[in-house]
Amino acid sequence: MRAKIVAGNWKMNKTLTETNALLAELSGKLPDTDAEVMVAPTYVNLAAAVEDVKSSTIQVIAQNMHFADNGAYTGEISADMLLDIGINTVIIGHSERRAYFGETDEILAKKVIKALEKNLRVVFCFGEELEDRKSDNHFNIVASQLKNALFNLNPEAWSNIVLAYEPVWAIGTGETASPEQAQEMHAFIRKTIADEYTTEIAEAVSILYGGSVKPANAKEIFSKADVDGGLIGGAALKADDFIAIIDAI
Repeated sequence: MRAKIVAGNWKMNKTLTETNALLAELSGKLPDTDAEVMVAPTYVNLAAAVEDVKSSTIQVIAQNMHFADNGAYTGEISADMLLDIGINTVIIGHSERRAYFGETDEILAKKVIKALEKNLRVVFCFGEELEDRKSDNHFNIVASQLKNALFNLNPEAWSNIVLAYEPVWAIGTGETASPEQAQEMHAFIRKTIADEYTTEIAEAVSILYGGSVKPANAKEIFSKADVDGGLIGGAALKADDFIAIIDAI
């Protein structure tokens, strides 16, 4: 059975004091759920966050990492640095990393390979821009992003991959793909993986939806057959909203 996952990407938000407070509130309100609950604070607060949730089932994950083991990469973080503070999962390929920091499919492929070499679980993000959707090219864009970054992997590697489909036009805009649009794309993603690998691999991989998920729409989105949870942005910064989304799954 595929893992159900609700992951909060905090992006460049929350000071250390605010991080401690939010994690304390989340831990205290966390419902009894079979879903995996993840949060991705900013780098400087990761170690403290790991300590904060030691007695909780909440998992602390990283927002990004470099593909090199070490070296002259000012401002970057390596897989070993993450592992050493107790981080076992990393987000790779978020649309903001692609758009603002020039991360290409080739760069992301190297990051994925390095993360898997280090036994880190990868939450791999991908999705189309608004113009791709309007020109009816969204399926081609998504298939290309999957192929370029992930289809060089050995079949066994997919056990450490979680996918997060992000229609870029729905991130932080208040717009959301309809539940039917999300299901249509998630089913396409699963079929694309099945065609390249096997149906078993495609059916086993969790595919999250990321794009303005909030308490009001989470239940309907999560009810779709191929939607296994969400990568949550703004709503993950408010404890009650994030808890309501966890409840929805």
